[in-house]
Amino acid sequence: MSPLHSPKQNRILAALPREDYGRLFAFLEFISMPLGKIIHEPGSPITHAYFPTTSIVAPLYGAENGASVQLSIIGNEGLTGISSLLGSGSMPAGVVVQSAGEGYRVKAGILKKEFDLRGGLQHLVLRFTQAQITQTAQNAVCNRHHNIEQQLCRFLLMSLDRLPRRQLKMTHEQIAIMLGVRRESVTQAALKLQTIGAIHYSRGHITVLDREELENSVCECYTVVNAEYDRLLWNDTPYFPAQQGLDRVVRNTSRNMEEELRTVN
Repeated sequence: MSPLHSPKQNRILAALPREDYGRLFAFLEFISMPLGKIIHEPGSPITHAYFPTTSIVAPLYGAENGASVQLSIIGNEGLTGISSLLGSGSMPAGVVVQSAGEGYRVKAGILKKEFDLRGGLQHLVLRFTQAQITQTAQNAVCNRHHNIEQQLCRFLLMSLDRLPRRQLKMTHEQIAIMLGVRRESVTQAALKLQTIGAIHYSRGHITVLDREELENSVCECYTVVNAEYDRLLWNDTPYFPAQQGLDRVVRNTSRNMEEELRTVN
């Protein structure tokens, strides 16, 4: 493990109580996560859970005609492989590295044992799951009702929030898959943002020059999603021990899922 990297660069791991973190630490494996790497194959058994630190990953949903779309991203605020913790050994979507970087992984069986202790990890994972539901639903709403420039601003800001740098390594085609639009539409929107000095784009590299310009152009979806992450995960929310906390989180997660699905439909 490089001294320049720490598991606590991931906010879920950093938020764990000391005892919980200590149990997991010895099992965490530092890994490089190159752009385009598939870390979970669709329908295949989940062998490891991944905690990104300086990378971003995204679930990739495919259709029979070969089209694909990504409705959420996961960075240093979360983890992958949640379905293996909730009773399923696989998921229909694959998970691909959207922005290259590093992270940590742990065997799914080891993480499941920690999750089943109903301690700090379970508390954080369930709240993160609820926040992810909101992000997925709100992104679907945004992709349906807001213009490409607003969608691109949302995507860039959400990516910046999960990276330690102002530069994203990804092509227009990858962004188009994320937004579910044509590559040419992304190129036109990026040119507009470059014209007003918000970003600079060159050969698969996007550098944000003026975050305020992006915030002025983005739709309300960015704020809605951020507010939910803050409320659920980063609002000094007390940890509710044992079954009382589990029941409360599960009820909130189920209620939020029903509300978000009604919004999308």
